[in-house]
Amino acid sequence: MADFDTLPHDRQLPLLLELAEAATGLYALPAGLKVNLVNLSENATYKVEAPDGRRWALRIHRDGYHSRTAIASELAWLMDLRRTGVVTTPAPVKGRDGEIIQQLGHATMPRPRNIVLFDWETGAEPGIGEDLAEPFEVLGEVTARMHLHTRNWTRPPWFERLTWDFETSLGEDKPHWGRWRDGMGVDASKQKLFGRTVDLIGRRLAAYGKSQDRFGLIHCDLRLANLLIDGKDVKVIDFDDCGFGWYMYDAATPVSFYEHEPQVPGLIESWKKGYRRVIPLSREDEAEIPTFVMLRRLLLVAWIGSHSETDLAKSMGLPYTEGTVGLCEDYLRRFG
Repeated sequence: MADFDTLPHDRQLPLLLELAEAATGLYALPAGLKVNLVNLSENATYKVEAPDGRRWALRIHRDGYHSRTAIASELAWLMDLRRTGVVTTPAPVKGRDGEIIQQLGHATMPRPRNIVLFDWETGAEPGIGEDLAEPFEVLGEVTARMHLHTRNWTRPPWFERLTWDFETSLGEDKPHWGRWRDGMGVDASKQKLFGRTVDLIGRRLAAYGKSQDRFGLIHCDLRLANLLIDGKDVKVIDFDDCGFGWYMYDAATPVSFYEHEPQVPGLIESWKKGYRRVIPLSREDEAEIPTFVMLRRLLLVAWIGSHSETDLAKSMGLPYTEGTVGLCEDYLRRFG
C-alpha cells in the first residue's frame, strides 16, 4: 500500500475519512454515526452525527504541525476562557481512556495522528453579504476580552505554542507557512515589490517592539468564519493557530482574504470601537494596524503557495497574489 504522504490529494481524502470513522470508536458515542468532512486546511475536521440528533466535531491533526504538548496547551487556554466566562469556546470530549487527546494510526500513515473531539457548537457565522459593522464591533470586544484574559492568566509550566513574529511569518529562515516568495504567481517583479514591502514591515515592527502590552498569547485567526452567533451568545472556535504574537495582529485577521475590499477600513474602525470598550488603544497600536494587515496578506500569499492542494487555496490562487500588488504599492506610499 502506498505511503499516505506520497498520494495525490484526492486519494488522501478517503483514507482520512477511514481514520475519522475509526476514531469515533475511541469515544463513548452511540452506534449508527454519520461522519462527514467539514473542512480540510491544516487539519481535517469532521461533523459526527448520531441518530438521536447529537453532534460533535472531530479534528484529525496534520502530521508534524503541532506537538501533543502544543495541542494540550491550545486546549488549556480555550477551556479556561470558557470556564471563566470570557467567551464560549468548544468543549473537548474525553476518550474512553479519560484522555482529551487521542492517537490513532492508519496503515498508510507513517505515524499515528493526534485526534480531538469537541461537542458541536450551535450558531451561525455572520454573513459576508450582510452589514458587518455590528459583527465587527462584537468581534473587537470579544478579542479584547481574550487579550485581557491572556495578560492575567497563569499558563501551565509546560505551555507550548508557536511564536508568530516577523521572522516566523515573513522571514527567510523556516517561516511557519512557507516563504512568501513561493506564493502562486510571484514572478520577478512581484518579488521585488513584495520584498520592499516585507523590508518595511520588518523595520516598522522592530520599532514597534514586543513589550508585554503589545505582544502575548493571541488567537491568530479571528476571522468571522471562526465566530458563531447563537442568540445573545458569542462563540469563538478554531484555536489551532493560536500562539504568541502582537495583539494588534488580531485586528488584521478578521479581514483575511479580502484585505483589498473598499469596506475594510470601515470594518476595522468598527473592530476598534468594540475593542476600546474593554481595553484602550494607544496611538501607536492604531497606527500599526495597517502593518499587520499587510503582514497577514503576505503571510496568506505564502500559505496559499504551500497549501495549493486545499480548496481554499484553489479558490484564491493567482488572483489573490495579483490583488496583493495594489496593497503593497499603497502601503509603500503611505509608510515608505
